[in-house]
Amino acid sequence: METFPVIDLSKLNGEERKPTMEVINDACENWGFFELVNHGISHDLLDAVERLTKEHYRKCMEQRFKEMVASKGLEAVQSEIDDLDWESTFFLRHLPESNLAEIPDLGEDYRKTMKEFALELEGLAEQLLDLLCENLGLEKGYLRKVFCGSKGPTFGTKVSNYPPCPKPDLIKGLRAHTDAGGIILLFQDDKVSGLQLLKDGQWIDVPPMKHSIVINLGDQLEVITNGKYKSVLHRVLAQTDGTRMSIASFYNPGSDAVIYPAPELVEKEEEESQIYPKFVFEDYMKLYAGLKFQAKEPRFEAMKAVESTINMGPIATA
Repeated sequence: METFPVIDLSKLNGEERKPTMEVINDACENWGFFELVNHGISHDLLDAVERLTKEHYRKCMEQRFKEMVASKGLEAVQSEIDDLDWESTFFLRHLPESNLAEIPDLGEDYRKTMKEFALELEGLAEQLLDLLCENLGLEKGYLRKVFCGSKGPTFGTKVSNYPPCPKPDLIKGLRAHTDAGGIILLFQDDKVSGLQLLKDGQWIDVPPMKHSIVINLGDQLEVITNGKYKSVLHRVLAQTDGTRMSIASFYNPGSDAVIYPAPELVEKEEEESQIYPKFVFEDYMKLYAGLKFQAKEPRFEAMKAVESTINMGPIATA
């Protein structure tokens, strides 16, 4: 069985840069996922994020989740639940404007730590987008420019906890889906597993590792790369023991960014029959909201129907 790709980002600075870039390219082409170690984010910061997130869940979220479970009678279900996920979540927005100050129940230490963490992840996301450009043969900065729109990228974090589930065979932690956005950076629990991706018809575990950041590619990168890189179905299995922490940060295009295949990646014979549409990112997100747990291909087809109304300017990369 193939080994899940784990990439030591520090190797980009030495003689192993070329083989490391090849591993990143292979992961983007064939997995849609990879796991980073030595990524430059301090272990002390990651430890603080984990400690404060778990404290916040126990103090502010756990009881609410138990009340929701009781109100819906989920502990006694006898058949599969396909319209609900066994997760407790809240969302933070960082760009274009932060909402950290508006989230109730967050202690000052937690706010400050998450702000620092978001800045580190933002830098890592931009570094990764430039590495993808290098592998794709695109001008440096191309992907970051496409993501900008007129107001810059959108960037936010979904903070999730997956509590112990009495019926993990009947309720998923999170149902299978591809991510709508750009590049996703996940800091996950290193003890409680559950995240899986679909590869060659098989569900494969994403291994929990201490202080790693898991990367996966969203639908927008599949479109921009003209399918060279793919967004991949993934899910979270509920577990009977342990609460799994998951902090997923989404570095996405700006709401008015126009998304379409990079011209350099479209073969001449494809120009008349492009597989992927052109669309405004916000329009895609509106469609995705109702179709998240369905296949991505019909979403791409639906966006082709509105393609003719989009005015595209050139992407400046200077």
